[in-house]
Amino acid sequence: MKDNKILELFFARDEKALEAVSEKYGKLCRFVASNFLCMREDREECFNDTLLALWNSIPPEKPENLPAYISATARNQAVNRSRAANAWKRGGQVQFVNEECLSLIADGKTLADDYESALAARILNGFIEDLGEGERKVFVLRYWFDASILQIVKQTGFSESKVKSMLARQRRRLAQKLEKEGIIV
Repeated sequence: MKDNKILELFFARDEKALEAVSEKYGKLCRFVASNFLCMREDREECFNDTLLALWNSIPPEKPENLPAYISATARNQAVNRSRAANAWKRGGQVQFVNEECLSLIADGKTLADDYESALAARILNGFIEDLGEGERKVFVLRYWFDASILQIVKQTGFSESKVKSMLARQRRRLAQKLEKEGIIV
């Protein structure tokens, strides 16, 4: 089923929209969740939470890129579930790998910080667009999908040392770009 038809079903509040998302994008959602959640049951609950979040957000949202919207929703659900499961009060000590990169961007505690975060997001998007195809794939796999180095090696065919050096260079170039634009790093 085409994405625009799925959106029409959501706007008509037809539950077949959830079936269509499950059929067409279920594998993508489970892949995204698997990078944050180890247990199959947690991934399935995350997928169900994603479907609920989509049902509650469409409408009023009308995403232009439905797969990206679904992927982002699944990722947010997985991150929230993982953080809850691994909270300090439960004895967890998880730090997401993408915080290596995201720690470069302000946290938005004041209006000035919010402006700086929005500016940093635009700079980050431009940075990603400027990367070559292979570099972009490595960057997105690591910092969006939270893939391990070994997963990236398997998906790209690059050596482990190449992936590590690519990521180090990318973080360094991103930090330089943010500093050049006046973002506090």
